[in-house]
Amino acid sequence: MNDQQLADLRKTYAQHTLTEAEVHPNAVQQFRTWLQEAIDARLDEPTAMLLSTVNAEGQPAGRVVLLKGLPDDAGFLFFTNYDSRKGQDLAAQPLAAITFFWPGLERQVRVEGRVEKAPASVSTEYFQSRPRSSQVGAWASPQSQKISSREELEKLEQDTAALFAAQDPLPRPEHWGGYILQPRRIEFWQGRPSRLHDRIVYERNPDATWTISRLAP
Repeated sequence: MNDQQLADLRKTYAQHTLTEAEVHPNAVQQFRTWLQEAIDARLDEPTAMLLSTVNAEGQPAGRVVLLKGLPDDAGFLFFTNYDSRKGQDLAAQPLAAITFFWPGLERQVRVEGRVEKAPASVSTEYFQSRPRSSQVGAWASPQSQKISSREELEKLEQDTAALFAAQDPLPRPEHWGGYILQPRRIEFWQGRPSRLHDRIVYERNPDATWTISRLAP
């Protein structure tokens, strides 16, 4: 495929509309509505989200992780290795953005806010609810570090499985757990014809209410 063929790829969006009158006054409740509609539509990986972070030198990085909760409608919960690249980024700069894209519904949601570690009890409960193979993998993988081969990783997995053979569930590693992104700004994007898309943005107020505005596409 050449550049002109890429440039000519386009789609007309016309499934839905989005107005200020129809959205929920609480941004996270509005997100819950859209997430449920994505699940009901049987879209692939409806909880997949692009997590964007910035390191101490200002270099941005993005990767896809899975949403695992919306605790108290005050944050977006995900889990990872604290020693991973994203964990190091968040230790240096605890601000992040997450993006959901549901092309089957012609929708996108952008969330920005501050990130903090989830309570240890939350991380342990989720870790021990995972399949045993995932628990072993969290212990075995030196996430984001260079390794010599696939065989090295598989040997680490085998050794870890043997080490914890008598334990079920496994204890949670101290280097693994949850983060909660506390949203300050959430934008809902609904595709519309002629690229005149609907964009509704929520901005969080000091009293935890939300100010709702429309943005030009």
